[in-house]
Amino acid sequence: MERKIYGQSKRMDGVAYDIRGPVMDEAMRMERQGEKIIKLNIGNPAPFSFFAPEQVLSDMARQLHSSEGYSASNGLPEAREAIVGYCRKKGIPNVGIDDVFTGNGVSELITMTLQALLNDGDEVLVPAPDYPLWSAAITLVGGKAVHYLCDEQQNWFPDIADLRAKVTDRTRGIVVINPNNPTGALYPRELLEQIVQVARENDLLLFADEIYDRLVMEGEPEHVALASLAPDLMTLSFNGLSKSHRVAGFRCGWVALAGDKSRASGYIQGINTLAKMRLCSNVPAQSIIAAALAQLPERDPAYCPGGRIWRQRELIWRALNDIPGVSAVKPQASFYIFPRVDMARFHIRSDEQMALDLLKRQKILVTAGTGFHWPAHDHFRIVYLPEEGDLLAAAERFRAFFADYRQD
Repeated sequence: MERKIYGQSKRMDGVAYDIRGPVMDEAMRMERQGEKIIKLNIGNPAPFSFFAPEQVLSDMARQLHSSEGYSASNGLPEAREAIVGYCRKKGIPNVGIDDVFTGNGVSELITMTLQALLNDGDEVLVPAPDYPLWSAAITLVGGKAVHYLCDEQQNWFPDIADLRAKVTDRTRGIVVINPNNPTGALYPRELLEQIVQVARENDLLLFADEIYDRLVMEGEPEHVALASLAPDLMTLSFNGLSKSHRVAGFRCGWVALAGDKSRASGYIQGINTLAKMRLCSNVPAQSIIAAALAQLPERDPAYCPGGRIWRQRELIWRALNDIPGVSAVKPQASFYIFPRVDMARFHIRSDEQMALDLLKRQKILVTAGTGFHWPAHDHFRIVYLPEEGDLLAAAERFRAFFADYRQD
């Protein structure tokens, strides 16, 4: 009898996550052989000495014994009450305790809320560049990610005309990532109002990925929650402690269902069912939410002039723009920058090959721009979390690499 061959599901066609893709696999192989790599590919604060506040860690330790059992499927009541309070502070309307779901990071909740909504062929508008989990999750559940362009010449703000042109009768929602990953752009109120108007005209859901809302550089406008501008629409507002409290490994996220939910009872029932199927999210991580949000500073000192993230942004932004053939828009928030390279100057046909060549020649790990569904092979993402000494070393290696790089 012929033996069966087990391949991957056809739903995996087109599903990728290049942030941890083949170039990273090669970097790990090189590390095992003793190579020292400057890693600028993943927004993981802890390896770069951005540690959680001691009070957050002691709160978790103190509550471990009371966190051994399951919680309610949508989360601990005290955690959800605190999230409701945070939503109120941000002007996010019509959120009660039953509208909040905690998750093992925002990533789990993105997949869960899309699973509950999409039928085969349904479309969701996603920015280009995007955080690639959104496109992957949409594809994995049978939907279609349709990418609207963000304009590099306009501080990486979404092109509203392109967004409007991409709406079809199969469109179910619009994803807005603000502050943006991978560009570090912070969207102004006027722009967000235009996005809301497109959703309003076409009766669409809004998916607001706002995990970096508290990581805004001083001097930039305050972050505006998308849901605060759309009380007449249903907005799913995603947030968490991974970045603001530097506990990425704790996997502590949430989604709040905001605005007008009067026509979404079936959808909400689906989210509830999926939440129950996974039993609950990490209870020790949930146990710190209330205290962590209560202790939240108005602004992280690292993002103020002279603060560490502020200095590192200035360093890498200036260094990149000082390299012939390379340019970058200054990020306003988060800790990412999305530089552009001159394809003609460097004869670039594959940005993944460029990232691989950079790794092998200069021992720097970055992520190619097409990994974020950018349509051209002329960008890459840098995480500027490493300390200034490492960033200076990386800047010199970038300069050396692009001084004579030509892709054969």
